[in-house]
Amino acid sequence: MCTLAHVFEAAGLATVVLTPLRRIAERMGVPRALHTRFPLGLSLGKPSDTVFQTQVLQSAFELLEENAGPVIRDFPISISATDGEPLQCALPARLNPGLHPAVDEAQALRAAYERAREISSKTSVGMRIHAEDIPEALAKIARIADGEDWETVGFSAESIYGTAHDIRSYYEELACELAEGPIAPWATEQWFYEQTQAGQVILKARRAMRDKQVEQAVWFGLAPAGRP
Repeated sequence: MCTLAHVFEAAGLATVVLTPLRRIAERMGVPRALHTRFPLGLSLGKPSDTVFQTQVLQSAFELLEENAGPVIRDFPISISATDGEPLQCALPARLNPGLHPAVDEAQALRAAYERAREISSKTSVGMRIHAEDIPEALAKIARIADGEDWETVGFSAESIYGTAHDIRSYYEELACELAEGPIAPWATEQWFYEQTQAGQVILKARRAMRDKQVEQAVWFGLAPAGRP
C-alpha cells in the first residue's frame, strides 16, 4: 500500500494509508499514514462496530488536510487479538442423527447464512465451492479425519485449501448474523474452531494428514498456523 500511495500521489490523487507497520511507512516515506495498533487483517479495528470504525476513518481523513508529507499520526486506541469476550452464537440441536455432526450442523445453519448474505449483499464463500456444497464437503473432510486418504475422497492440493476457506467463510459470516453486539477481533475464528463441529472436524482432518506425513503444503493451510 505504501508503494501504491506514491503512485497515486504522482498521478495527482491524495492518499492516506492505514497501517499497523509504522517502521515500514517511515522507511518508505508514505505521504500520509495513520498508524493503527490493531491485529493484522483488521484495518478498522473492531468488526461490526460502526462507531469505532467511523472514528478510525475520521482520523484518517483528517490527514488529507496535510498538503505536504511525509506525515504519520498514531491512532490513540490499541486493540489486542485477545480483547473482548468470546463470541456467543447458539448452535442448532441435532436434527438428523444419521448424519455426521458437522454435516447436520452445516445444514441446520443454512438459513442463518442466507440472512447474513442478504443483509451484507456479499459473501466470501465461492473460492472453490458454494453454500449448497458445504455439507457434502464436510462429509468428505470427516472421512479424512477418520483415516481415509485425502486424494481418495476426491480432493486435490488446490481444492482442499479452497474448500476449507469456503467452509470457514460460511460459518464466520453466519456468526455475524447470530451474534449480538460488536464482535471482538478474531472472535469468529475462535468460535469456529473451538465451538463448531465443522471447525473441529477440519482440525482433526488436518492432524490426520500431518500424522500420515502428507506433504505439509497440502494440510498446513487448512487452519491458522497456531491451531494444533
